Amino acid sequence: MTNRTTASSSNGLTRRHFLAGTAGASLIALHPYSARAAGTQAHLRIMETTDLHVHVFPYNYYADRPDDTVGLARTAAHIADIRTEATNSLLIDNGDFLQGNPMGDYIAYERGMKEGDTHPVIQAMNTLGFDASTLGNHEFNYGIEFLMKALAGANFPVVTANIAKTLGSDPTRDETLIPPYVILDRTVTDGAGVDHQIKVGLIGFVPPQVMNWDRKHLEGNVQTRDIVETARAYVPQMKEQGADIIIALSHSGIGSAQHEDGMENASVPLAEVDGIDALMTGHSHLVFPSPKYAGFAAVDAEKGTIHGKPAVMGGFWGSHLGVIDLMLERDGSEWRVLMSEVTTRPISKRNEDRSITPLVESVGTVLAAAQAEHEQTLDYVRRAVGKTDTPLHSYFALVADDPSVQVVTNAQKWYIEEMMKGTEWEALPILSAGAPFKAGGRGGPDYYTDVPVGDVAIKHVADLYLYPNTIRAVKITGAQLRGWLDRSAGMFNQVAPGTTDAPLLNPEFPSYNFDVMDGVTYRIDLSKPAMFDRDGTQTGSESRITELMFDGAPVTDDMEFVVATNNYRASGGGNFPGAKGDTVIFEGPDTNRDIIVRYIVEKGTISPKADGNWTFAPMEGTTVLFETGPAGTAYASDVPGVTIEPAGEGEGGFALYRITL
Repeated sequence: MTNRTTASSSNGLTRRHFLAGTAGASLIALHPYSARAAGTQAHLRIMETTDLHVHVFPYNYYADRPDDTVGLARTAAHIADIRTEATNSLLIDNGDFLQGNPMGDYIAYERGMKEGDTHPVIQAMNTLGFDASTLGNHEFNYGIEFLMKALAGANFPVVTANIAKTLGSDPTRDETLIPPYVILDRTVTDGAGVDHQIKVGLIGFVPPQVMNWDRKHLEGNVQTRDIVETARAYVPQMKEQGADIIIALSHSGIGSAQHEDGMENASVPLAEVDGIDALMTGHSHLVFPSPKYAGFAAVDAEKGTIHGKPAVMGGFWGSHLGVIDLMLERDGSEWRVLMSEVTTRPISKRNEDRSITPLVESVGTVLAAAQAEHEQTLDYVRRAVGKTDTPLHSYFALVADDPSVQVVTNAQKWYIEEMMKGTEWEALPILSAGAPFKAGGRGGPDYYTDVPVGDVAIKHVADLYLYPNTIRAVKITGAQLRGWLDRSAGMFNQVAPGTTDAPLLNPEFPSYNFDVMDGVTYRIDLSKPAMFDRDGTQTGSESRITELMFDGAPVTDDMEFVVATNNYRASGGGNFPGAKGDTVIFEGPDTNRDIIVRYIVEKGTISPKADGNWTFAPMEGTTVLFETGPAGTAYASDVPGVTIEPAGEGEGGFALYRITL
């Protein structure tokens, strides 16, 4: 029996959302669509949150301080205004709400979810009256049992069409994990004040790559389908069941217009599916519409359309509320989209002096919904587990060996060395791969690890290692090791010798795919082009890795190594040579975070000084520029292997630095 429940509700949009805000209606003008809707027309606002990652409070638990740039409690202020401005509205979440900050970890690992418990982020969403949500890939990080207990507390339907417990002959015959779609029965008020019934179809999608990213939880329990294939099958069925308009909840980024089976960022070909009227997008932690997407095929980055259909992406962590305004027109017994407008509303702005100005205040009822768990999370993250006699920061983690990555690789190696004892791999050399998770980029100029000398608390470990990955070990050859490092070296642009102030970092390359390999020494030759693109597809044949050495001798292609890493990387995450799921020799039950905590407890005081095991190959007369957080100035003179000097102001609050090669 296919799990295609079509939840419906007779709650009128105006009764549920509009009347509650009429007290302030005289202070806020109606949107032009509502103001000029004719008797056959109705204005519908669709609001989107996406990638909340448990950010209910405007608080940075890693830094243990308030943060005006995040929090559903702040986004909620926009929600109240938008409901007042429109005659009819829907509030949708686009996934990745259960994991992503220490509150999520506290609930999953410390407090747990008993039958009948309500997860704090779900409680906050219930308070705001969300109409529906889809799953994101991070919903699976804590396992299916935890996920289902959390979803049980939601007062709104959660849908995802391309995750199935069993696959049928076509997607509509799958036994999906949760309902693939929902058709909401709603009442809309037209321009003449007359109520009409409308059926709004919502269908959800998640990247199929979850089967690699969370293989431990999902393998043998669920299977995935391609996003576009699934949509093509279900959308006609939704139409047959009476959906007047269909909105795709695509927890998938805006990428190539060319459809490829199983693609991660599939929102552009998804928009081409006949019958879909509008798209909520996410996953990429970006904002759409924005100039970021200028030049993308089939995408209008100014109007906010994909293949001519309205689409929105509301940032991340509650930073923005996405809004799609639809002018609907009734033609006989059917509704159609006559016009659309797409906007996003930020909760803060960054000033020229790098300070942050909040644009809204927190909504008290949302804070109250998670107040107890917020306070419990603060207690959880403030527990000291040891000390460090070295500052642990990531300001220069993308340009030099780094202490924040070093402590991670040290802990992983310490653990795997113990696990390899008595095994057939005991005699093999053990390396350890680690990447900087907080390295600016889309997270902004304050998004860096910065742990001072002194006590190391759980909040610091969570800051060093953001994700609840579990430990893995893989056995690879010297040739695969070189390929692994070349894949990481895609972080850097090609630089012509003798160039002055060339940009060093590829802004499209995510920092979590920049693996540093401890246990070997090597240099990266920037004069050569990258061998792999940002997605891990090999595009060249000449290695950038030079002087690759183990124990003072050159690494040969046939040498064998054990590499300590995590489940994401070992099972194919990032598409690294030697890490495609077929080289795994050890799967541990422990999270990498827990291993770091145990390592610090064991050592008492840690001294993870960067040893400079990797550097750039010299290039006479050549300089490069990169951006990092302005607070990195205090550490610039201590970076091993490179000479770093200030080079002025960067963009968006970053500081600019120069390296002489």
